[in-house]
Amino acid sequence: MRAGDNNLLILTFYIIGISYTINRMIESIDDKINFSYNKASVDEQLKEQNIFDDVGINFKLAPTHGLEDLKEVLMFVENKSKNLAVYVDWDNSSIVIKHNKQSMRVIRKSPDITRDLAVPQSPGLVAPEKTLTTTITSENTFERDKESGVYNTKKPIVDIKGLEKNPVKANRILYKKFMNEEVTLEFSLQLVLRLSEVRVGLSPGVNKPPMCIVNCPFTIKKLPWTYALPWNKRR
Repeated sequence: MRAGDNNLLILTFYIIGISYTINRMIESIDDKINFSYNKASVDEQLKEQNIFDDVGINFKLAPTHGLEDLKEVLMFVENKSKNLAVYVDWDNSSIVIKHNKQSMRVIRKSPDITRDLAVPQSPGLVAPEKTLTTTITSENTFERDKESGVYNTKKPIVDIKGLEKNPVKANRILYKKFMNEEVTLEFSLQLVLRLSEVRVGLSPGVNKPPMCIVNCPFTIKKLPWTYALPWNKRR
């Protein structure tokens, strides 16, 4: 065998070895997803309902999550006004999953032990020029501990892994397309706000609508394996 043939053979095995090592490294990287909140859509709804100057709605999300990591969301409701009481109606708010059209009651998490999910939730008051900061989730994330009788958040808000072996073929196809980064998933918080003038002598609804429903949409995107590269993690 000529020297040139030997060199080509060595180079071929080297490339195969490098490719195998890179593929194994990629396979070892955990699947990660990104949740993005469409604040522009929410702001537009607030303008349409004539409360943009009075109410602000925002959320805090980590840049990356595991497929089953997002079990709760940190939410901020700001009352920008000087004479308007803003109430968040938790029991009439819901989280809606787009791909299965599932609607679930919103649960405002508290430091107290949760023993009964059926207990009515008091509306959250946001006083004038104050901000309500709270953690919310959906009813389906809770599981009851048989021994203690306490409910804890155990499941993700959107069960992406559940699509993989779902009996409905369309859901299995959706899972594959999502993991291949071909499609995104969506869910939304349907937030019910009740507004009341705090000035004496003004009836509810005179200057502002007494109730507003604001759709807060989120998009879920599968991140490529390159997210794990050091320069991407620093972003």
